[in-house]
Amino acid sequence: MNLLADRTKAFDSSGIRKVFDLAAKMKDPINFSIGQPDFDVPETIKEACIEAIRAGKNAYTVTQGVPALREKLQTRIDQQYGHKDRRVFVSLGTSGGLSLAMWSLINPGDEVLMFDPYFVMYPALTQLVGGVPVIVDTYPDFRIDLKKVAAAITPRTKMILLNSPANPTGVVASEEEVRGLAQLAAERNIVLISDEIYSSFCFDSPLVSAAKYNDRTLVIDGFSKSHGMTGWRLGYVHGPAEIIETMIKLQQYTFVCAPQPVQWAGVAAMDVSLGEQFAAYQRKRDLIYAGLADKYEVVKPGGAFYIFPKAPRGTGSEFVAKAIENNVLIIPGNIFSRRDTHFRISYAGSDEMIRRGIEVLRKLT
Repeated sequence: MNLLADRTKAFDSSGIRKVFDLAAKMKDPINFSIGQPDFDVPETIKEACIEAIRAGKNAYTVTQGVPALREKLQTRIDQQYGHKDRRVFVSLGTSGGLSLAMWSLINPGDEVLMFDPYFVMYPALTQLVGGVPVIVDTYPDFRIDLKKVAAAITPRTKMILLNSPANPTGVVASEEEVRGLAQLAAERNIVLISDEIYSSFCFDSPLVSAAKYNDRTLVIDGFSKSHGMTGWRLGYVHGPAEIIETMIKLQQYTFVCAPQPVQWAGVAAMDVSLGEQFAAYQRKRDLIYAGLADKYEVVKPGGAFYIFPKAPRGTGSEFVAKAIENNVLIIPGNIFSRRDTHFRISYAGSDEMIRRGIEVLRKLT
C-alpha cells in the first residue's frame, strides 16, 4: 500500500537545503550558499520582541495580524498606491503568503507563468496545488521579453509570478518590463503576483512595483531579508480585498497566525533605518562583480544579494562539485532553472569571505 500522496512525488527535496546540510558538515567553508543577510537583527527590534514576550503578548492573534502592525502597513501601502480596494494582512513569512496565494487562486490544471531562472519554490508550490508551471526563458541576460510572455499565455493561464529583484540572478526588472507585464496581465484578466521580498536591496534605482500599473496585482513582501529576520517568519501580503479575505480565511485553517511577539517586533522594525546595511550590500555587489567579471560570463545584478555566473566549462553541477572540492559552497543553477549552465553565489557574507571566495573561483576558471 502506497501511503504517500501523489502530489508529494511531483518535486524533489530542496536542493538548497541539501547544500545547507552539506555546509554543516564542512569545516570553515567559504559559504556562498546561504540566502540570508549576514547582519544581525537590530537591537531595537530584538527589544520590542522581548518586551512583548514579557508583557504576556504570547497568545494567538487575530488571523490577519495584530491591528498595530496591520494598520501601520496599511497606511504605508495607501500612501504608496492610493488604491481604494487594496488590503493587507500579516502572513507566516513570504513562503506562507505564496502558499496561501496558490491555494486561493489555482485550480488543478490552471497554468502559472514563471520566468527561468525562477525562485526554487515556484514550480513546487504550483504543482502542489495541481497547477501547471509554464516556463518563460530569460537567458542570457535575464530580461523579460513581453512577446514571449504573450505567446505563452493560453486560456488556462491563471497567474504570472514576478520576482524582482530576482533570486537567483539579482536582476531588477526595468520599469518598461514591469509596466508591460502589468498591463498584459490586466488585459488578459490574469493574476499577477509581485514577489518583492528583496525590494529594499535595489542598488542602482528604486524598485518599480507592478502594483503601480495594475491595481489588481498581489504583492508579497516581508521583514526576513530587509531586517535580517529570516528565522522570525514575518511576512505580509497586499492586494484586492476579495483575494486577501480568501487568503485570511485559508490562513485560519493552516498557519492560524504569525507569532504574536514577532508581530510586535515588526511594528518596531517599520521605524528602523537600515540604510547603512543596504549600502554595505551594494559595496559587496560591486566587490564580487569586479572580482569575477573578467573571468566569468556574468550579468551585473541590480539588487538582492545574489549573482548568477555561467560555469566556465561543462555543466553548472559539475562546476559546483569542483568548487565544493575547493571548500567553496555555491548552488548549482539547475535548482532554479531548466538549464544546467550557471551557478548561484549569495554574497551575503563578510568582505573577507567574499575576497577569499573570489580568489578560489578565479583559480577554477
